[in-house]
Amino acid sequence: MKVLGIILIIAGLAMVIIRGFSVQTEKKVLDVGPVEVNKKENKWVGWPTYAGGIVAVVGVVLVLSGNKRH
Repeated sequence: MKVLGIILIIAGLAMVIIRGFSVQTEKKVLDVGPVEVNKKENKWVGWPTYAGGIVAVVGVVLVLSGNKRH
């Protein structure tokens, strides 16, 4: 559980620092025989800042509870 806690702490801090990322998708607009028209769109995938804090806190709890068992 200690390793999982450390991973969650790192992931939570990364979520606080990096608030999301952009993904480029390609959408087919027109397809007539050999002619094809595509449109590229940028979509933002984000999460609230407090979600990263919650993940980090859960990680800290797991690390601390793992230390108390031994």
